[in-house]
Amino acid sequence: MRESLATITTKGQVTIPAEIRRALGLKPRDRVAFTYDQGEVKIEPSSSILRLGFGAVKPRKKPEDFKQLRGKVQKWVAHKAEEKL
Repeated sequence: MRESLATITTKGQVTIPAEIRRALGLKPRDRVAFTYDQGEVKIEPSSSILRLGFGAVKPRKKPEDFKQLRGKVQKWVAHKAEEKL
């Protein structure tokens, strides 16, 4: 294990060394999670809830026709609005 040093700014910010960013596959604007346990801190890439769910729902057919789906949703919303009148 190789040690990398960084300085904490007055705002409490730290630059993650390039070697560690590369090893973790981190890019600008990525989020990270810090875990503190018994005096040690772990840093890991953190995915958004949206990214975690990516691929969880299989499309009915490939490729999915999003224009057709949008049209169906618009018709459904219009129908529901008419029902309320």
